[in-house]
Amino acid sequence: MAEGEQAEGAAEGGEVASAPKGKLKLIIMVVGLFAVLGGGAATYFLFFRHGAEEVHAEAPPPKPPSFVEVPDMMVNLAGAPGERVQYLKVKLVLEVKEEKQVEAIKPSMPRVTDIFQSYLRELRPGDLNGSAGLFRLKEELTKRVNVALAPNQINAVLFKEVIIQ
Repeated sequence: MAEGEQAEGAAEGGEVASAPKGKLKLIIMVVGLFAVLGGGAATYFLFFRHGAEEVHAEAPPPKPPSFVEVPDMMVNLAGAPGERVQYLKVKLVLEVKEEKQVEAIKPSMPRVTDIFQSYLRELRPGDLNGSAGLFRLKEELTKRVNVALAPNQINAVLFKEVIIQ
């Protein structure tokens, strides 16, 4: 009888000892299951779902910009006394967002021409070297014309022709 009782006690003790290992296996299996399901869901949402439900409302096509011609300008560049005189000839166009701005800007063209002439006459030939020089010139002319035409604004000053002689 003692052996039977010990066998029953050992069986109960074995179940108690094996219970934590069984719970640990169960936890590992549950975590693994969630990892597999999470990975599958992430893959679906990142790679497969994009083309199925995306419907974008079509935006109306943007209006093409309008352009305002600026009269051709030819100015002498500033130089040191005794140096050969160099000239700058430019043909410019102003880019505006809408056609109705063109009509608002045209009465102010004498002011724009005066501002451009005044600025261009102060330039030295070295100020216009390379593409960086022309980029700085374009940016400076854009700033100056926007100040002169406020509250109307232009998008950019575009060069049609630049000749340094």
